[in-house]
Amino acid sequence: MKVIATNIPDALIIEPRVFTDERGFFFESFNQRRWEELAGFSPNFVQHNHSRSVRNVLRGLHYQVSCPQGKLVRVLRGEVYDVAVDIRRGSPTFGQWTGVRLSEENKLQFWIPEGFAHGFLVLSDVADLFYLATEFYAPEHERAIVWNDPDLHIDWPLAGEPILSVKDRQALRFREAEI
Repeated sequence: MKVIATNIPDALIIEPRVFTDERGFFFESFNQRRWEELAGFSPNFVQHNHSRSVRNVLRGLHYQVSCPQGKLVRVLRGEVYDVAVDIRRGSPTFGQWTGVRLSEENKLQFWIPEGFAHGFLVLSDVADLFYLATEFYAPEHERAIVWNDPDLHIDWPLAGEPILSVKDRQALRFREAEI
């Protein structure tokens, strides 16, 4: 496993060591000891989530105001553009974002720490996203920031209009959001 820094020090790209041969491939998607050694901390994952979406679905930017979730995200099928926004007041990177393409081919993973909003855009016909979360989903604490917030200037690789949920169409601007 290799840890790759992003422009936001706490958000990390994880590149697993992949073993391939004529039968296929194998890699450890998470190893607690190795994680502690390379990343320097030990997440406690309490929930595993799997979502499937079609091309141009944009989910996010989601977060929880109480019991924030850290997420280790990877794509099992297809490709997405995954984004994390630092919403930790007082952080030197508050209001900044970072993004990475995750795909079944590159097998990269994205660590999104607690205190970040998360969203992704599906770039393939279908994408299966799998992620480990450090806190349980709490719908009463879930909030959303609008995906195209002019203060955040996220450079989504969109081809046309995104497909949004009702919740994401009603999301607040960053400066109005409860964080």
